[in-house]
Amino acid sequence: MKQITKITLILSLALIGFSCSNKELESRLAKLEGKMAQLETKNGVRTTPAAPTSAQVPDVKPDGPLPTFKFSEESFDFGTITEGDVVDHVFSFVNDGDAPLIISSATASCGCTVPVWPKAPIAPGEEAEIKVQFNSRSKPGIQNKTVTVTANTYPKVTRLKIKANVNKANPS
Repeated sequence: MKQITKITLILSLALIGFSCSNKELESRLAKLEGKMAQLETKNGVRTTPAAPTSAQVPDVKPDGPLPTFKFSEESFDFGTITEGDVVDHVFSFVNDGDAPLIISSATASCGCTVPVWPKAPIAPGEEAEIKVQFNSRSKPGIQNKTVTVTANTYPKVTRLKIKANVNKANPS
């Protein structure tokens, strides 16, 4: 458990301290993200709780009716793609709760990944989607990216994950 916390801390510091422009650091970060995913899951089931950061405020469940995300999937593997490919995936969901769902933000773990989410409230029972685009330019190797979705749900944060094995492009 302490090893996972240390890896999470290192990963967080790397994300804060460096952008995706340095290829060597990006490659090391991708390896750490992959290792984190392996350590945190077993047969697709999360085995460890997310490590809290000092910036997080305790998430207290509010009283009254709440909206709820019900995603058809929370992770997607693009498989093997070629460096330079730009690929998209749509994460579909329904508001399975009792109140309008409002997504306040969706942020990616890297500038190479861009989420697009609905800005208008999603009524109970209504379907919607979050589109995630990944640009594999200068990203050879295994890539694991996370989109953090913040909404008026409980818990407030939901994480969507994408993965790709990026083959190095042939020089022209």
